[in-house]
Amino acid sequence: MNDLTVTRQTFDEVMVPVFSPAAFVPDRGQGSRVWDTEGRDYIDFAGGIAVTALGHAHPALLDVLREQGGKLWHIGNGYTNEPVLRLAKRLEALTFADRAFFANSGAEANEAALKLARRVAFDRFGADKYEIVSFTQSFHGRTFFTVSVGGQPKYSEGFGPVPEGIRHLPYNDIEAAKAAIGAKTCAVIVEPVQGEGGVIPADPAFLRTLRELCDAHGAVLIFDEVQTGVGRTGHFYAYQGTDVTPDILTTAKALGNGFPIGAMLTTNELAAHFKVGVHGTTYGGNPLGAAIAEKVVELVSDPAVLAGVNARGEAIRAKLAALNERFGIFREVRGKGLLIGAELTDAWRGRAKDFLTAAAKRGVMMLIAGPDVLRFAPSLIMPMDDLNEGFARIEQAIEDVVGAEASVAADAAR
Repeated sequence: MNDLTVTRQTFDEVMVPVFSPAAFVPDRGQGSRVWDTEGRDYIDFAGGIAVTALGHAHPALLDVLREQGGKLWHIGNGYTNEPVLRLAKRLEALTFADRAFFANSGAEANEAALKLARRVAFDRFGADKYEIVSFTQSFHGRTFFTVSVGGQPKYSEGFGPVPEGIRHLPYNDIEAAKAAIGAKTCAVIVEPVQGEGGVIPADPAFLRTLRELCDAHGAVLIFDEVQTGVGRTGHFYAYQGTDVTPDILTTAKALGNGFPIGAMLTTNELAAHFKVGVHGTTYGGNPLGAAIAEKVVELVSDPAVLAGVNARGEAIRAKLAALNERFGIFREVRGKGLLIGAELTDAWRGRAKDFLTAAAKRGVMMLIAGPDVLRFAPSLIMPMDDLNEGFARIEQAIEDVVGAEASVAADAAR
């Protein structure tokens, strides 16, 4: 038998190199702390990219995993199951939606939403109404369709011709939207807060304009809430903090707290255009994932949890303001709830990864949102002691980067 001892170097030897993971290998987690294979602890402000909204190894989720794991994992889409039906009822009770389609990821949820939008337009208006409007710097997944709809060309280039009928407009630009959305538009897809694009909240007037334009031109408005959903912004879904309701909403990430599950939520009227066999999935809506997600929805939708999101978000903003008073490295801090981006000043432009690496060495897991933005998306129930200790470590990490830069500058001046 081959030696199955593995290290971080093993990744470089056996995995397709589409990722560049950190130098340490996480081994276990509890709440907002993670321990690596060497036993070193880290405070987790990344949340698995806004996924582990209830932290690691949440006892109520472990109970559900054990119970459902002993009953039924998978049954196939020729049958339904009780957990997925309960999950659909919970989500529909919490939102505008009447119907749900379950998948395994945010990309698959967006794929379903975009296909539904085009099918609706085809059925209602014919083959000429097929254009999809998206926005620059948006991110909607890594399938070929969703990566083409996403507004970051670096992810779609080099794979051949992209699907036709996709337009990218500047985010938060009302006049550009008015000029572009018209008779051929079948759908507008927008993130209420652009996550990967730099943690940029949508202007309320911009969202209202999109709603008005979609209504005027018979187009479907899709909110991609894969990252903003399930409590992340302090509302169960971010649209509930606006005066705009979409026609379709996509959700994933935190929905399963790490168990792969995504969903497309919509109305009875639109759902009727997806007849039997028009779309499908093998694993989507499996009873194990649905049971876990049902418990996540129950726990996160508690008003006390949602109120705690805003309290923790304000605490992080205060910590970042204090750090900026000392170091002056942030141009802007923005976001909603516990999806926060700290954009670096011009002097530190392109250096976000350096701060990420320094934080890991000091025992903190963080994210970036492009080369210029530090992103924070921790557990919605992160203990304040962990938050405070984490920022003490982040301060040390910033000292390391700033100090190293000062040392290089001093050497150069000699």
